[in-house]
Amino acid sequence: MRIQRIAVWAGVVMAACLVVPAYAADIAKIGVVDLQRVFTESESGKSVQARLQQRGNEMQAGLQELGAKIDEITEQLTKEAMVLSKEKREEKQRELDIKRYDFQSLQKKYQSEFRELEAKEVDKLQKDIFSLAEQIGKKEGYLLIIDKGAAIYYPKSIDLTDQLIEEYNKKGSASQ
Repeated sequence: MRIQRIAVWAGVVMAACLVVPAYAADIAKIGVVDLQRVFTESESGKSVQARLQQRGNEMQAGLQELGAKIDEITEQLTKEAMVLSKEKREEKQRELDIKRYDFQSLQKKYQSEFRELEAKEVDKLQKDIFSLAEQIGKKEGYLLIIDKGAAIYYPKSIDLTDQLIEEYNKKGSASQ
């Protein structure tokens, strides 16, 4: 009987020792941010999208112009194929082949240039957003702020996206 009482009291004391630190610990404050929404809804994100769209349109116009020249040469070669001498026909075909090669080279160059520009702009935007999220986290005592894409479930009350967009827009308008 006495051993049972000692065992019960020892169990109660151990349980109390384990529970007390849990109550004394701070509550972990966690936040979630939808980075994609920040990219698309913030003023800086919209500005980056507009610059990329403008550059993409310029590149597209250059390719369309070269494509029109290729179509023109192809049409001219088709129409005049029967009346041109063999040398002239071969010369026109070489000119057409060169234009096609130029088109493909320009297309690859533009794709590469656009990817580099996009990566540079998105990287800068991402660094700014991460820096601002870190400032908010430190100021408001967050233990962790993660991207929405990494979270399977979270309550909407810990979503900091709107706050981050608002702060980012304020920061952007202050620096302009």
